[in-house]
Amino acid sequence: MSEVHKFLFEGLPVRGLLVKLTDCWQEVLKRRAANNETGAYPPEVRALLGEMTAAATLMQTNIKFNGALVLQIFGDGPLKLAVVEVQADLSLRATAKVVGAALSAEREVLDKTLSPYHLSDWVNVSNQGKCAITLDPKDPFPGQQPYQGVVPFFDDLGRPIERFQEVLEHYMLQSEQLDTTLVLASNDEVAAGLLIQRLPSLGVGNLGGGKVMQDEDQIGLNEDFKRISMLAKTLTAQELLGLSPDEVLHRLFWEERCLKLEPSTSAPTLSPRFACSCSKERVSRMLQGLGEEEAQSIVAERGEIEVGCEFCGRQYRFDAVDAAALFATSWVLPGDAEPPRKH
Repeated sequence: MSEVHKFLFEGLPVRGLLVKLTDCWQEVLKRRAANNETGAYPPEVRALLGEMTAAATLMQTNIKFNGALVLQIFGDGPLKLAVVEVQADLSLRATAKVVGAALSAEREVLDKTLSPYHLSDWVNVSNQGKCAITLDPKDPFPGQQPYQGVVPFFDDLGRPIERFQEVLEHYMLQSEQLDTTLVLASNDEVAAGLLIQRLPSLGVGNLGGGKVMQDEDQIGLNEDFKRISMLAKTLTAQELLGLSPDEVLHRLFWEERCLKLEPSTSAPTLSPRFACSCSKERVSRMLQGLGEEEAQSIVAERGEIEVGCEFCGRQYRFDAVDAAALFATSWVLPGDAEPPRKH
C-alpha cells in the first residue's frame, strides 16, 4: 500500500516528508506496458518518471493545495515529455512520451543496478530542457489563473544538472527561498522520496521546542538544517526503496529528536492512489476545440475518431453520428447518399 509520512525535529526549524508509492506506481507501469502501440518505457525513463511521481506527491502533501499539482519536464532528447498530476486527495496519474529510444542490453544492466540516468542523455541534450510546476486550483476565484513556475536543467553557472532531484532543489530554493534536500529513487515496484526542508526563519521552534528564530535570511546558513541534510544525503536508493519508513528514519536520524506525526483521528488519512480524470465529456470538448472541419475530415478518412488517454489507456470512439452531434449538425460524407431536398 502506498503511504506518506510527515515528521519534525523537535526544537529545530526543520521538517520532513517520506513517501513510498507501490500499488499506484505499479498501476502506472502496468497500463503503459499494456499499450500495444507504445509498450513499456525504457528503464531510464521508468526510473525518472518514478522519481517525478514520488516528488510530485511530496510537493502536493507539503503545500496542501486544493487542486491539481502538475509536474512536467520537456526537452530535445528521446524523452520529449513527462507529466505527473497529483490531486489534493493524492490521487495521481503519470505518463511520458519517448521517441527513438530502443531498449538495449546496456539499459537492462543499468536498471538492475539502479545506476542513475543522465538528464543530458534523455531530455536535456542541448541544455534546453525545462521543468514546469503548475498549480491548477479546483475552485478558482473569478479571474484566478493556474500558477506555473519553470526552471531550466542547469544551475546558476549554466552547468547541466543530471539528476531530477537536484533540479527540484534548485527550483524550491528559487521559488520558496527555503533550503530543501530531496532524495528520490524508483524501480519497477516502488517509487519513493524523502524531503527535508528548513522552516521559515520567523517563528517559534516546532512542537514546543521553544527555540525562537530571528526574522532573517538563513539560506545556506542554518547549521541544524545543514546537519540533517547531510544525514539525509547518505541514504542510498536501495535503502530508500527497500526499508520501511520507520527503518529509514531510524537509520538516518537516530541521534536526532525526530518525531513522526501520526494521522489525526478527526481527519481521514490520505493514501496515494492511481486515478485518471479523463472522461468522454472532456474528450468531446477537446474535439470541439479541434473544429468541425478537421473532425469531419478524420471521420471521412478513417470512419471514426479514436482518442486514447495517454495516462490510463482508455479508448474513446466517435462515429460519424457521434462526432456530428458535437457540433449540433449533420454530415454528408463521401459515399453517403444525399439527403432529400425540400422543394
